[in-house]
Amino acid sequence: MQGSLFDAAADPSAAQIVRLAPAALQWQALAERLPPGLRLGVSTWSYPGWEGLVWDGLYDANVLSRHGLQAYGRHPLMRTVSVDRTFWRPLTAQQYAQMAAQVPEDFRFLVKCPNLVTDALLRGEDGLGQTDNPGFLSTTLALQHFVQPVLDGMGSKLGVLLFQLSPLPQQLLLQSGVLLAQLAQLLQVVRTAVQERQLPESPIVALEVRDPQLLTPALARVLRAGGATYCLGLHGKMPPIEAQLPLLRALWPGPLVCRWSLNRRFGPFGYRAAQEQHAPFNEILSPDPHTRAVLARTIAGITGAGQPVFVTISNDAEGCAPRSIALLAQAVVAAQTKQPG
Repeated sequence: MQGSLFDAAADPSAAQIVRLAPAALQWQALAERLPPGLRLGVSTWSYPGWEGLVWDGLYDANVLSRHGLQAYGRHPLMRTVSVDRTFWRPLTAQQYAQMAAQVPEDFRFLVKCPNLVTDALLRGEDGLGQTDNPGFLSTTLALQHFVQPVLDGMGSKLGVLLFQLSPLPQQLLLQSGVLLAQLAQLLQVVRTAVQERQLPESPIVALEVRDPQLLTPALARVLRAGGATYCLGLHGKMPPIEAQLPLLRALWPGPLVCRWSLNRRFGPFGYRAAQEQHAPFNEILSPDPHTRAVLARTIAGITGAGQPVFVTISNDAEGCAPRSIALLAQAVVAAQTKQPG
């Protein structure tokens, strides 16, 4: 007992219990109409502004970061979440296990590989590249700091291993053959590591890029050979969803992984502007019905063919990720009724 009291005093969030907002249960009937292979979720969950939408009250962001998953995982529409902080700093197997312990058995995580593997440059505090990263696409670092810890910690609750390449220097883009060879080697090593676990449901391995020049048949061949898929990255740095779908079609049949990160109207580098305009992230302020409609039709088609789908949405997409998910879910149900057969 003394230990518990001491922990609570040292860490005020330790005594907090976050509960699901009662209003979230209104989405249960809609959730039951969605295809079972579809998993919707947010990109990072620690937003106090979701009071009344996801949380039953106003909680500090630190409390939500530590303890919010238990409530989030009970939301009828939320069956996945994108763990983004791993991009900046590797986590341990124990930290992954703590996340997994907060969610239901049917929940699945999408986890990003640390940038020590996926960024070709070492960057300063201003985010600008300074020198070449010797660990770029290192199979050893990927296994040690990402694949093995997340598999050890999450096990069957891991849904997607995501490798998001940061924008690449022009010199590397001009040497695409070298880049694709490195990617091929990495994906083969990751595929072997995943298969060795013999999980009842193997996680999807997905690649997201930030350079449109990489959307080529050659990349599709590398992904197919490595047992991986392409992650639709919806934001201003990449072309609209319609221009990215041909690469996904080249990998058919296969799953869909999509991260809707930023409304295109803010441009390729408009994350800060989106945050400032959308805070406290409780309303749709930048609606994008076109992207939502195309995405919904794509989801309906892929799930209708029996393939799994993971879609995560950021507040930067339309202003409030939970509301965007509800609108997308409604659009998917509508699109299902229009599917042939």
